[in-house]
Amino acid sequence: MTDREPAPPSTGPFPVEGTDAGSPVSTSPGLFVCFEGGDGAGKSTQVRLLADALTARGHEVVVTRQPGGTELGARIRDLVLHGDHVAPRAEALLFAADKAHHVDELIRPALRAGRVVVTDRYTDSSIAYQGAGRDLGAGEIRALQHWAVGGLLPDLTIVLDVPASVGRARRGAEHDRLESEADAFHEAVRRGFLALAAQDAGRYLVVDATSPVRDLHEQVLARVDASLAARPAPTRAEAP
Repeated sequence: MTDREPAPPSTGPFPVEGTDAGSPVSTSPGLFVCFEGGDGAGKSTQVRLLADALTARGHEVVVTRQPGGTELGARIRDLVLHGDHVAPRAEALLFAADKAHHVDELIRPALRAGRVVVTDRYTDSSIAYQGAGRDLGAGEIRALQHWAVGGLLPDLTIVLDVPASVGRARRGAEHDRLESEADAFHEAVRRGFLALAAQDAGRYLVVDATSPVRDLHEQVLARVDASLAARPAPTRAEAP
């Protein structure tokens, strides 16, 4: 688990680092892994494969998603993705509310108990979708997200990179509000994810999501194994 103290504001009304780069400080025995990427990238498949592999090895794994990882999050998900038009800034604020509640209610407690938390989307999705895709500004959305989650960053973020046209073909006919956006929107989102990964390469793994599913899983598992091996031993205060 990675907590970082906020730095003086670089943009927007919330205290936040200009980038998330820097040396993480582990504060619990848990491991926080996040999957990011555009719609149709195959995140849910890779989340399931990773969780199954880790569980088979004896790890306690918590699988979750954003939005929708809590009862409140499920309501926000339905409102934002399947409801009527939501203004872009309202959309960003609703997603931030989901993350704030999700982190306090589920993610932090699981990490403190030494579990591996695997989430389908986290703060980078808001920065990419609302900051880049909606053109609200990556800096302001980053600041909002950082404040909402109290500075909690994943130990490892895996970006499944896929062209917008491929993602569209994979999604099929049933689309939510964001999936229904044009390819230009989704290419902006893709660039947003890649820009975030470039700013803090040590905390990211970017993989070609057009590769075979099993090949992707092997790449992901190898990197997660390295992150697990690097975890600090729990102190008495951290032990569940």
